[in-house]
Amino acid sequence: MPHARSRDAARPDDEPGARRVLALASSALVVLVAEPLYLLVDTAVVGHLGAIPLAGLAVGGIVLAQVASLGTFLAYGTTARAARHHGAGDRAAAVREGVAATWIALGVGALVVVAGWTLAPWVGDVLGGGGAVAGAATSWLRIAVVGAPGILVALAGHGWMRGVQDTRRPIVIVLAGNGFSALLCPALVYGLGPFPALGLEGSAWANVVAQATVGVLFVGALARERVSLRPVVADMRAQFGLGRDLLLRSAAFQACFLSATAVAARFGAPSVAAHQIVLQLWMFMVTVLDALAIAAQSLVGAALGAASVATARGVARRVTRYGLVLGCFAGVVFAATAGVLPGVFTPDPAVRDVVPEAWWFFVALQPVAAYVFALDGVLLGAGDAAYLRRITVGSALLAFLPMIWLSLVLGWGLLGIWAGLALFILARAVAVGVRVRGEAWAVTGT
Repeated sequence: MPHARSRDAARPDDEPGARRVLALASSALVVLVAEPLYLLVDTAVVGHLGAIPLAGLAVGGIVLAQVASLGTFLAYGTTARAARHHGAGDRAAAVREGVAATWIALGVGALVVVAGWTLAPWVGDVLGGGGAVAGAATSWLRIAVVGAPGILVALAGHGWMRGVQDTRRPIVIVLAGNGFSALLCPALVYGLGPFPALGLEGSAWANVVAQATVGVLFVGALARERVSLRPVVADMRAQFGLGRDLLLRSAAFQACFLSATAVAARFGAPSVAAHQIVLQLWMFMVTVLDALAIAAQSLVGAALGAASVATARGVARRVTRYGLVLGCFAGVVFAATAGVLPGVFTPDPAVRDVVPEAWWFFVALQPVAAYVFALDGVLLGAGDAAYLRRITVGSALLAFLPMIWLSLVLGWGLLGIWAGLALFILARAVAVGVRVRGEAWAVTGT
């Protein structure tokens, strides 16, 4: 990739306006919230089975979420590379990034299925603390992990479509898969109509249906592009080069959130169930805020591919402003609904009593998280993955993980776990803010 710099390659009026930024962000938002909304439905359906099934879903679900999170290099790395080709006017090269990412997704997904099935009992014991919670988590995970290839293929599909700024097809694909499974979930869990009552395992089968449907539709979209679908080793190797830093960054996230769930489980089923409720709302808001980050990735990558640093900086300023507004609004909404919203997910008073220990951290972090995710998107679009890896790993090792394990030793419960998340977000906010004010990230070329 060429590394020529350009400070003034774009005029100020070349900066994408509010309409373009919001069009990309709104399209990404529909796609992004579909999965968390489905998971919220899943949580609400299983929550009415009792604390043990909900705790089992919390443990099994966090493991499957880590598969998706570790696979984000397929989306983010592909977006950054495809967007630069798109900005340079070479759509075919942009789509070939999607071909390479899809082959990687299929290979890695097959390995995840084998590993997940084999290790599910051990994972259930370690994260669930043994007993009934571990058994519930194991049974859910062994079924749900079959959907891993679909999860990863979908991430690859999102990556190349975002890179070429295709805003329509991802919406259709994701809504088709997740909408069908949202209807299927209560039917399989409770036994409605012709469906048997499978309990917690019904939730897992509904997940598999969603991921398989979405994965097949993304492969079909790729097949309709006029490029070769054969695997090209050089393209796949280039994907792994950028993916290495993104994988390590994702691994730091996963170590933190897996540790948080494991420690919450040690404080009893009500604590881990309460953690699951607030964590799913956190993940939902991360996804909402990430819509602006995805718009930034696509626009910044295209701007730098077209040798326009001025445009890239303009995008950074705009998405940061929009993110802060959205984060403040979300904080106000969740503060106002603190007495009502947790009850939607569980009728168990023991679980609802623990929720406030995490809730107010969740509320207060919304504006800061919005700032971090907006600038994460800018740096991901620029391909500045090595820097993001360093600050994420550093913040995890120095802030989040120590607080999680101190919470276990000192009995702080969810208060300590969520205080650790707050320190983690604040440290990253400082680091990305300093980086974007500098010049090292703004490298042009394809």
